[in-house]
Amino acid sequence: MEKKIITVSREFGSGGRTIGRMIAEKLNIPFYDKELVDQIAMESGFAPKFVEENGEHSPGSSLFSYAFAPQGVPGVMNGLSTADFLWNIQCNVILQLADKGPCVIVGRNADYILKDRPDAMHIFIHANMDFRADRIVRLYGESEKAPTVRLQEKDKRRRVNYQHYTGRTWGMAQNYDLCLDSSTIGVEKCADIVVELVKASK
Repeated sequence: MEKKIITVSREFGSGGRTIGRMIAEKLNIPFYDKELVDQIAMESGFAPKFVEENGEHSPGSSLFSYAFAPQGVPGVMNGLSTADFLWNIQCNVILQLADKGPCVIVGRNADYILKDRPDAMHIFIHANMDFRADRIVRLYGESEKAPTVRLQEKDKRRRVNYQHYTGRTWGMAQNYDLCLDSSTIGVEKCADIVVELVKASK
């Protein structure tokens, strides 16, 4: 089966977003990352920043966080919690984007949402802690928290969210078609490997 949809799951700081963009450019197909966030925000009524920060993080429905997040969200959200409402919109948007044609989708549990599509290839990008710590400092700068703490906190939120909505273990090799260590292989080579596999599936 020809692989047309590529989902990229990744550890924070591993370069997964960059790899996904490279794959899309090399295959000349749409790349959905910020564009996906914007689409979810438009359809949900949440602010894009809220979608970006909460769409992959630990589910929660505290009134405090909810009060500052929405922009025009329907009052009752069909009785769903904020997190569940966002999850449903996220699923619908990802399914719609995949139906449009070949593309690369980064994050948002897309590997699970599209798990039944035979034309989808699911990859997971990971890397060692030193590589990731150096990368986030170079890309995002220093903060009051140590880089390793920032990495652990971000990955934990993604792990909890994934477990909550999929019932699967985030990062477990069996959930993906391919797992790549960007700190060993290199960011560009990871992209090349995926591109070669996609082309070989035709």
